[in-house]
Amino acid sequence: MNQTIKTLLNHRSIRKFKDEPLSDEQISYIVQSAQLASTSSFIQAYTILGIKNPETKAKLAQFAGNQPYVEKNGHFFIFCADLHRHTIASGMEGTQVNASLETTEKFMVAAIDASLAAQNAAIAAESMDLGICYIGGIRNDIEKVSELLQLPGYVVPLFGMAVGVPETSTDQKPRLPMGNIYFEETYPSDKEVEKGLSIYNDIISDYYNKRTGGERSDTWTEQMTRMLSKAVRRDMKDFIQKKGFLKT
Repeated sequence: MNQTIKTLLNHRSIRKFKDEPLSDEQISYIVQSAQLASTSSFIQAYTILGIKNPETKAKLAQFAGNQPYVEKNGHFFIFCADLHRHTIASGMEGTQVNASLETTEKFMVAAIDASLAAQNAAIAAESMDLGICYIGGIRNDIEKVSELLQLPGYVVPLFGMAVGVPETSTDQKPRLPMGNIYFEETYPSDKEVEKGLSIYNDIISDYYNKRTGGERSDTWTEQMTRMLSKAVRRDMKDFIQKKGFLKT
């Protein structure tokens, strides 16, 4: 056990922040930490946008489903899959790389690079006693988000991250036990998976029951089935293809 592991094990999403903007130094440390995340073949296929303008935050909050913490935070980051700069690089070298950029593989590379960078940013922020909350809701109206941020081709806004000084802390929601997600050598049988999920259902039901004073006691499998029973953001593939990705 060391301080880094303590920071990681203490993570929880924060959705209420004090009215205190991040300092330029804090922003710099967060972004520099993000940049030193691992990247596939040195491609560095992401861009981070920092949003300070209150009007822009308000619009993003609206696009994200009226989530107040998108607007009220110390700083709002948006992580984008970005291969646009690579088209510029290829032009500087007098060649074309679009056939490669348009593959599903390269979109995966860009999405993974951005995600790795974001997690480094999250850990850096939490190490400075800041709170963070990932915001996938910016994909609710991804076309308008893209227009607002003036994103060119080969740039896709993947998710946001609200960062700031926590107003209040929250209970840590129990994750799947390690035995449910870590297996050695081969994937487990369906019977083993079901057994683990049954145990986890009891843990989550008890968590909600205590947190809400008995007003809620649904299980994890109930919650996931309810959420996944309806497909959402079905325009995503068309949008990503319009940006130049997923052609092959």
